Amino acid sequence: MIKSERLRRRRPSYGGRWQSALLSPVILTVLIASLAFATPREVAFSRLLPAAPALAASIWPVLPTVLLGMFCLLVMIGVSFVYTDLGTAYTAAAIVAVTAAAAYSSHVRLQREEALVQIRLVADAAQKVLLRPLPRSVGGVEIESLYLAAQAQARIGGDFYEAADTPYGVRLLIGDVRGKGLSAVGAAAAVVNSFREAAFDEPDLGGVIHRLEASITRHSAAFPAQDQPERFATALLAEIPYGSGCVRLLNCGHPPPLLVHCGEIRVLESAAPSPLLNLATLLGDHYSVETVAFVPGDQLLLYTDGVTETRNRVGEFFPLPDWMRRQGPAPPRELLDRLHRDLVHFSSGRLDDDIAALAVRSQ
Repeated sequence: MIKSERLRRRRPSYGGRWQSALLSPVILTVLIASLAFATPREVAFSRLLPAAPALAASIWPVLPTVLLGMFCLLVMIGVSFVYTDLGTAYTAAAIVAVTAAAAYSSHVRLQREEALVQIRLVADAAQKVLLRPLPRSVGGVEIESLYLAAQAQARIGGDFYEAADTPYGVRLLIGDVRGKGLSAVGAAAAVVNSFREAAFDEPDLGGVIHRLEASITRHSAAFPAQDQPERFATALLAEIPYGSGCVRLLNCGHPPPLLVHCGEIRVLESAAPSPLLNLATLLGDHYSVETVAFVPGDQLLLYTDGVTETRNRVGEFFPLPDWMRRQGPAPPRELLDRLHRDLVHFSSGRLDDDIAALAVRSQ
């Protein structure tokens, strides 16, 4: 699993609760049996015994479910010796029928769980292809990543990033395809795969972005739909030439990166925004590359709009620049760990959009 996998939403341990859930059919059986023997005949708690195997079907395999049903049947027979004329035959028939249905339900549930495991394995493999592990240090630049999919069961989504150690310097890509979840994965893969080739072939960022534009355009044309003009992606390209003390940025409608330079936080708004990917034919293919100082010790935070559009319970957006100013000097890994923790806390655990971030520090 890629290193961002370990940054998925941290949840408290539910080991104790899960053990209690596993024992709940036994607890229910003991409770009903105790009440059946301890209460007057008129109450007839024994008629609730079929509920125990029905509950077991939701969490137990087939054989334990059947064994519990047989135990409930024996309990019912035992109760009939204490209290006669309880309608034992009807309750026993109900226990047998419910146990048979519960065994079948347990079998179907286990098959579906196995299928889900296989689907998750496929999603994990797809994630490794789309968002493969990034090198922690490239050409004097330290890089760490964070990725959280909005559809947790899907594992992957429409946000993407990549880094490449090229003859022209360290090149970085981060972007966000319109939409989220599995529907956006194809376009994200097209852009990332194109970048992996173009980053090594093109001598300037303008050439790289033209290749990405052509790639997502071809992908959209291959899957025609009524909303095809709305199939677009934001992207941010960054290039850190070796030993240059600067970073070049090309922003195609993406949220502006944050730069920590000499202890000051700067929001690197683009003076001349470039068109989003797959919209160049409508807006023109005029791309602007800007150069910013990036000396040893400086840190750059690249992120998708899932970060800044995270809301709290009252609808306020996550204040990323203010949050960044409160962090102080921190290694990239620690910075992203803090960001992940604070995003989860700010949203009360409800992250509704894909999130990707890169923390880059010049060494």
